[in-house]
Amino acid sequence: MIERYIDFLKNIGFSLHIGHTASTAIAEGLAFLSLVILSLLLLWLVRFILKKTVFKIIKKTSIKYDDMLIENHVFQRFCMLIPIILINFYIFKVLPDYPQIANGILKLNRVIEIIVFTLIFNAVLNTGSQIYQSFAVAKVKPITGFIQVVKIIVWCISALVIISFLLGTKLSTIFISLGTISAILILVFQDTIKGFVGGIQLTANDMLHIGDWIVMDPADGFVTEINLTTVKVRNWDNTITTIPTYSLVSAPFTNWRGMEESGGRRIKRDLLIDIHTVKFCTPDMLEKYKQIQLVRPYIEAKEKEVNEYNESQHVDTSNLANGRQQTNLGIFRAYLRAYLTNDPRFNTDLLTMVRQEQPNEFGIPLQIYVFTKTKSLVPYEEVQSDLFDHIIATAPMFDLKIFQRQS
Repeated sequence: MIERYIDFLKNIGFSLHIGHTASTAIAEGLAFLSLVILSLLLLWLVRFILKKTVFKIIKKTSIKYDDMLIENHVFQRFCMLIPIILINFYIFKVLPDYPQIANGILKLNRVIEIIVFTLIFNAVLNTGSQIYQSFAVAKVKPITGFIQVVKIIVWCISALVIISFLLGTKLSTIFISLGTISAILILVFQDTIKGFVGGIQLTANDMLHIGDWIVMDPADGFVTEINLTTVKVRNWDNTITTIPTYSLVSAPFTNWRGMEESGGRRIKRDLLIDIHTVKFCTPDMLEKYKQIQLVRPYIEAKEKEVNEYNESQHVDTSNLANGRQQTNLGIFRAYLRAYLTNDPRFNTDLLTMVRQEQPNEFGIPLQIYVFTKTKSLVPYEEVQSDLFDHIIATAPMFDLKIFQRQS
């Protein structure tokens, strides 16, 4: 069939009075081009059929593991073998008069084949890792680091196999040569190699981008440049700090990108309440606090709950230590929660709370934990300052005193 197609193309060349050599070259070149186009069309057709039939069936099944095969492109990468197999099988048939060119194309095709098999292996490995992550044991015994090491080893072996194939030498010979050269390279280019490996890890794990705000003593600012061996950070005072790339892998640093991509920026700050000002609320105190609109619904609901409990337990309320009573600090906490909830500057879809921490010699730490909607530094600090201005000014209205060391 192929021979007839090539002869047909040659005859067209002869009819156009093109020489035998030129006609043969054009005919076999067009035959090769036709083979490539046919292979790509077949690849597209198989992928189209998979997408319209097999993928839809898989997504409708209750088993989630087969969906992971699609997510990690396992089927798609297997399909990439179709044009490779066709070219391997037919290359000498479409270029019978040019065996050297055919052999060169075959070598290139073999290299692509090795790369595709490596991609398939990585896709299967990713699927296996994803399946493992769905089990509870993955939290106790994570294998992400092991998977990454296996991937690096597989890519290194693939690169060595390609080099061995192209040079026509044994793989063992290349290993011996690499062992001799590597000792010299590691000694001479130690920092460069560390930086290169560190850069790969930063990229592969998505640890750092240009424009990220990072903190790593003494750097505190935005990443402006990522080089082979160094990362440049412009600090808030416009000084430049240069950090070795491998230090960002071997030592801890803080990347604020997660905060910038999230729904808000956290405020987590304590105020110390003078422990001597915390007291049970008398009826007069409750009436006074009810004048504060934000906390009135809480006081009324809590008052009803406390009264019902005390009555059911036949509590003697002449002494406030009996039964349940409201305290000025509890009402103050309820007020602050209502204040944070009603202020549009805070994102209450994220965790919001006002809590007490362990009392100490300075008083009772009252912690405010909330997220601002703004994430820019200056507006964030303004919101935080406004919040604590308000809290400090409001505390005396609940008969509470903020602790301050006496001079």
